[in-house]
Amino acid sequence: MLKAATAKELQEIDRVTIERYGISGAILMERAGLAVVSRTNDLFPDEKIIVLCGGGNNGGDGFVAARILHNQGRSVEVFLTARPEALKGDAKATYDAAVKFGVKIFSLDKFLTLNSNLSTPNSMIVDALLGAGLNKNVRHPLSEVIEKVNKLSAPVMSIDIPSGISSDNGQIMGCAIKAKYTVSFGLPRMGHLLYPGAEYTGKLFIEDIGFPRKLLKSQKIAVNLLQKEDMTSMLPQRPKYSHKGTYGHVLLLAGSRGKTGAALMAAKACLRSGAGLVTIGIPETLVNAFQSRVTEEMILPLPDKGNGTLSYKSIAAILELLKKRFDVLAIGPGLSPDDEIPDLVIRLVTESDVPAVIDADGLNAMAGKTRILKRCRAPVILTPHVGEMARLLSQRSAVSGQQSELKKNEKRKTKNEIDNLKLKAHIEQDRINTAISFSKRTRTYLVLKGAPTVIAAPEGNAFINSTGNPGMATAGSGDVLTGMISAFLAQKLSPLNASILGVYMHGLAGDLAAEKKGMHSLTASDIIKEIPKAFKSIQEISRLR
Repeated sequence: MLKAATAKELQEIDRVTIERYGISGAILMERAGLAVVSRTNDLFPDEKIIVLCGGGNNGGDGFVAARILHNQGRSVEVFLTARPEALKGDAKATYDAAVKFGVKIFSLDKFLTLNSNLSTPNSMIVDALLGAGLNKNVRHPLSEVIEKVNKLSAPVMSIDIPSGISSDNGQIMGCAIKAKYTVSFGLPRMGHLLYPGAEYTGKLFIEDIGFPRKLLKSQKIAVNLLQKEDMTSMLPQRPKYSHKGTYGHVLLLAGSRGKTGAALMAAKACLRSGAGLVTIGIPETLVNAFQSRVTEEMILPLPDKGNGTLSYKSIAAILELLKKRFDVLAIGPGLSPDDEIPDLVIRLVTESDVPAVIDADGLNAMAGKTRILKRCRAPVILTPHVGEMARLLSQRSAVSGQQSELKKNEKRKTKNEIDNLKLKAHIEQDRINTAISFSKRTRTYLVLKGAPTVIAAPEGNAFINSTGNPGMATAGSGDVLTGMISAFLAQKLSPLNASILGVYMHGLAGDLAAEKKGMHSLTASDIIKEIPKAFKSIQEISRLR
């Protein structure tokens, strides 16, 4: 599995490679420059090349690339942001070599006043300004350079990471270059994979410049990027001597008046993903509404409050059935925010002996009460989107909050709304650490949905998904994911692998659906229809190995 590193982790790999393995920084810089040259020649064989170099090692990579391209007969101009006498170490050595080879090197001021040859189809820009070590906002005059580059029509290839993007979380540090391509080394940075950095990175190339494989695979690097090849070993086996009971029985507690579709989509996705049996536990007054729409799924009528929502009175029956009949509990899709639901969810999750997947209204029921998750007897997987994650992290329950809001004045309501917006913004800006810290603290498996979805485990490791598309931002998509993860749990995958495979396959099915329907017309039902093709896609890789 491919690791995704922070700036500090890559700096450590660089340091150990130099000090312990005896590969000098100059050699690494030369190899990095050669990698940039190779991609430049492949993608821009005829264009004039403008190289923007900073005063650090990123600029050193740029000097190497400029020197080699110039020596190959390419038209190259370099613009340096630092004074030549201020350069140090390997960057100074590569600058001196470029000068000796006759590379044209100009000051930054000249670039800012240069208007010709940059907005034509015959020019491209190599961004070697800042690299991965950026930890503060970009300031004048570099901000002017970045703004000018972004206004030009010339395509940009960034070295390491687009200048102005945080290597650790993908955030824009004041301003950032929007690259068409990025050439990086050894491992992807998290800033390449998290938005908005992922959008600014363009097409990403990860080049081998000689870092020891042992360092790139180190378990000290906690974050991983999910790839198709990783899924082949996770697919549940289907032995010839088996029956439906072999593949598990899922109890899905879902649905309420006006929200029957959520339960049905989760159940259908669960069966399509290989679960042997699926029973939908529903409020008894909705039996007729469900009975006419199910085929392979089974229905379990449960005590109803009389308003089409589950009653707390159903708790004893559900717990007893979980002991006798079911392998997995999935709870939440369309469940409703009724005031009896929080107590029902909490008792089920803490007293059940089967693994649970909690989504939607099941998550809202736990808002402000996540400390009880440490008391769970069986593994728990939570699948919040950013809004649900904010409620989980808040200090008050969703239901009690709704009831008490009526008693508060408009000023207080506005403050709560502002606090919630700030919390959501923080989550989006720090998805990885938010997911890891929550998972470790609650001892649960967290699937933080979004672009991209992040999976975190209690041990402190995390996984960034690489499938999915904006068309999946549609009603019911999360219900489909709940069904898929539950199915993999039922087929005896570990909670972590069930989450990983469920998330990846869900995104892959969404990508396949988008190819047929387009993103604008994509629905959750389209995703379910493509689950079989997603399976076949993964199985094909297994056969080719």
